[in-house]
Amino acid sequence: MAGSIILLNGCSSAGKTTLAQAIQEASPQPIQCIALDHFRDGMPGKYRGMNSSPGEPGARGLNVIPRDGRTELQFGDVGVAVLRGMRRAIAAFAVSGVDVVVDDLLLERAFLLDYLAALAGLEVVFVGVRCDLDTVNLRERSRPGRFPGTAAAHYVRVHEHCEYDVEVDTATCSPREGARRVIAVRQALPRPTAFDRLRMRLGTHMDARAAFRDA
Repeated sequence: MAGSIILLNGCSSAGKTTLAQAIQEASPQPIQCIALDHFRDGMPGKYRGMNSSPGEPGARGLNVIPRDGRTELQFGDVGVAVLRGMRRAIAAFAVSGVDVVVDDLLLERAFLLDYLAALAGLEVVFVGVRCDLDTVNLRERSRPGRFPGTAAAHYVRVHEHCEYDVEVDTATCSPREGARRVIAVRQALPRPTAFDRLRMRLGTHMDARAAFRDA
């Protein structure tokens, strides 16, 4: 039997990682965490750019760009390919019978469309992880290795085009309570699911399980 997938989407410092860990702790079954950070950190250092110019390796991978007091994240062709691979790795885990919680931020409409394609035929609980901007900025300033203004740059954008099965406000809800809410929805997932509704609206469908059987 295929595993289920809990997909957490929210801006940087919204509390996705903490919520994912709380879900792992609260889940009655083992659940594997897969995060964008794992794949970003696995890229060669020269492809993790800092204001890299077009044509440089950093611009082809994940490029951090300071702009007008904010910090934008841009994925080049190498970065986009890694993200596509990540989504198919998530599907492979689920097809293998492993439950998965995913910590990601959907910066582009194309990222959502690719998720809809890569995870079709699999059970997905789509979770919007939100937090007020003041709290997000405070968290960002307190975390080492974070660039000021990164979260603000995609605070709204990350939720564009999305609709969710459940939303968690990490400023008002403890990680434990948020995890309980998400697991409760997973156990009684309403139909059509958020991914079902998005596919009907956006017209994206394929069967990930069939794709892996035929590979």
